[in-house]
Parts: sequence; C-alpha cells; structure tokens
Amino acid sequence: MAPIKNGRHLFNEVPVGYPVPGKTTVYDESETIDLETVPLNGGILIKALSFSIDPYMRGKMRAPTKKSYSPPYAIGEPLNNHAVGLVLRSENPSFKAGDHVWAFLPFQEYVVQTNVAHVKLLENKENIPWSNYVGAAGMPGQTAYLGWKIFSKAKKGETVFVTTGAGPVGSIVAQLAKLGGLKVIASAGSDEKVEFMKKIGVDVAFNYKTTDTVKVLEEHGPIDIYWDNVGGATLEAALDAANPYARFIECGMISQYNQTSPYGVKNLMNIVGKRLSINGFIVSDHMTPENAKDFYDTIPAMIAKGELVFLEDKKYGLDKVGEAILDVQSGKNHGKSVIVVAEE
Repeated sequence: MAPIKNGRHLFNEVPVGYPVPGKTTVYDESETIDLETVPLNGGILIKALSFSIDPYMRGKMRAPTKKSYSPPYAIGEPLNNHAVGLVLRSENPSFKAGDHVWAFLPFQEYVVQTNVAHVKLLENKENIPWSNYVGAAGMPGQTAYLGWKIFSKAKKGETVFVTTGAGPVGSIVAQLAKLGGLKVIASAGSDEKVEFMKKIGVDVAFNYKTTDTVKVLEEHGPIDIYWDNVGGATLEAALDAANPYARFIECGMISQYNQTSPYGVKNLMNIVGKRLSINGFIVSDHMTPENAKDFYDTIPAMIAKGELVFLEDKKYGLDKVGEAILDVQSGKNHGKSVIVVAEE
C-alpha cells in the first residue's frame, strides 16, 4: 500500500489572551504513513475517530518553564487529548483489529501507540455513539460523576449552584443533583443554553450575561453546594450566598484562563466565617480501577436509557481544531465540543 496523508494539528506558538486559529495552532499535512508496513514495535495502530476539545487545554498552551498540573504542549508537536479510535493492526494480545479504544492521543489521523497501559478497550454494550466516549461517557462525564460523588456530600432538599450548567460537565452535574432530590440553580451564557438547562430539569436557570448572579442567588439561595467551572466574580457571589458548612467543588475557572490580569476575589474571609469546605478537583487523581468500573457500569447505561441528556457540538476534520478551541474558550460552543476525524 502506498503511503497516505497523516494530517496533524500542531501547537505553533504561546498565545497572549485567547488562542488564535491558524496562529496559536495550525493544521499540517506534511507527514505520511504506510498503514500496512509502519512498525508497531509491539503496540497497536489506531485510526482516530473523535477527539475531545476541553477548557483545560488552554492551560497547556504555555511556556515550558511555567509549571502546572499537566505538562505543556510542545511547539511544533501535535496537541493531545482524550480520543476514541479504531484499532487497524495490533501486535499486542490485549487488542485486535476492529476494536474501539479510548486513549490520550496526539491530534493526528493515525497513531502507533506502543505504550498501551492507559488504553481502554471500549465494549460499548449499550450501543451509544462512539463520540459519547469523549463526552458524557468520557472525561467530562467522569469529572461530573466522580466529583459529585466524592465531594458534594449532597442531601435531599439541599440547594446547589452549578456554573456552565449547559456544558459537558455542568449539565451532567445538574442532572445528577436533580436525581438526588436537590434544588438546582444553574447559569450559562446564552438564552439558548438557558432553555436547554430548563429541559434537563434545572429549577432556576439564568443567563449570567443578562441577569445579575448576585440577585439570583439572593432570591433563590442560600446554597449548600457550589460547582465551580468559572471562578472570578461568580465564585465571589457564591461565597456570599453560601450557607455555613457549604461545600465548594472547584473544577475549573474558565473566566480566568485568557486574562492577563486575573480577577481578585475579595471576600475570602467567608471561607473562615462560614466554615466552608473547598476542594480543588482533577479527575485523573480519582480514576482508580474501582472508580473507573463504577463509572463505566453506570453512566453509559444511563445515557442509553435517556436518563442523562446532553448536547454535542461536532466539527468535522482536524483542520477545525483551532476554531473549536476558541469556541470553547469564548463560550460559543453548544454542548460538548468534539472533533470528528472519521466515522469508522
């Protein structure tokens, strides 16, 4: 077989402020691959089907000297993130051609993966769409399910405030809270997203761009749990609206990711006076074999039964990665952002 194009999406330069498609990251077609003869060295050859685009990727677009919880992207190298792929060839007994897998992969059409320790074979007994495994049945769903289970300490009748309530994490958190008998207040950045939150059962859904968050929480609070995806002024409002002993789950702070001057929260003394529990949460810290089994035994089945509802914002082709990243950072996406590379 003659070599074929192996398109990639590369990190090109460290951005100041929002990433710029075609400048911060670029699509590249300079590499080729021979699918029949490329050495596997005991590994597997994967055809990428879907890649996840997530808010945390902005934090990896930094100089290598700047430390963080995840390693930075390397200039001139492909971006990487969670993906679903199809095994084309295998020299590893745990995988065979035709298997579908979930793995952390570079953004390219075909990948030889020699280290398969963290490659998960997807059985998909529920027959849900493969793209779901980079969304509600993937890392965002894991974040919502495990963060809620471990840190919320939720009790029926309590009130939770969920930010980015129409997003891939927030929408699952909101639905888990409703299933647990809680009152759910949730915010999002457009009227269309507010309508979606209402459809999934949110009790108080509002557009934070047109409605004052402080006033909403004064009217419908106080709150016992705060799921934070945004930080900044919204975190400040939640601190004022919190009941004593409230639990804050700090999952993300996207309002600050592209700012050169971060917002200074001015009421941190509430943490002391109200005896608040505040937990920073990175899902990879909690993906033990037991928790992984619990998640995959539970969430895909709930999706298949229609017990969890979510949106997917699909873009087709690796050349659309930069646009998808900017949409997520600026809140223009509608649901889980997915790059579809191939259907099969």
